[in-house]
Amino acid sequence: MRKLVLLALLLLLTSLSGWSQNPIAYDLFDKALKKAEVGNNKGAIDDYSKAIRIDPLFASAYLNRALLKQKLGDIKGALNDVDTTIKVEPKRSDAYTTRADINYKAKDYKSTIEDCTMSISLNEKDYIAYNLRGLSNFHSKNKKNACADFTKAIQLGSQSAIKNKKMFCK
Repeated sequence: MRKLVLLALLLLLTSLSGWSQNPIAYDLFDKALKKAEVGNNKGAIDDYSKAIRIDPLFASAYLNRALLKQKLGDIKGALNDVDTTIKVEPKRSDAYTTRADINYKAKDYKSTIEDCTMSISLNEKDYIAYNLRGLSNFHSKNKKNACADFTKAIQLGSQSAIKNKKMFCK
């Protein structure tokens, strides 16, 4: 459920910024969103790729494609797309949170903490980044920082952080 909520939130966030100025790329992006909504992830990836070919600076298309690649297990491809998103829009907090999530799943806690910290510096209300950073701090044997991050994530509305704080901050 957490993954589904995270994916939906990130798809929504990515649809709010980084739009293409090219109407054809925008139409392909819209088609990709609709395909992803019904579970046609490969079709959505194809449409995002077409939009990117038309507009190589279409950050939202890169980020959404990264999310779908991650979902399909193409971690290297997902990281490449997130890295491109960050190059195109370096102040895009949701891209850092997405990369943090990928790195967390790869057990790269140091990189997760760095990306979450960057995301939080760009968007202090990113409770997903606080929660991920808390988990990474816990796995890095920094319980004090982990519990502080869970507390902040809870203040911002994270339900997952409530469970994590109960489990890890006894």
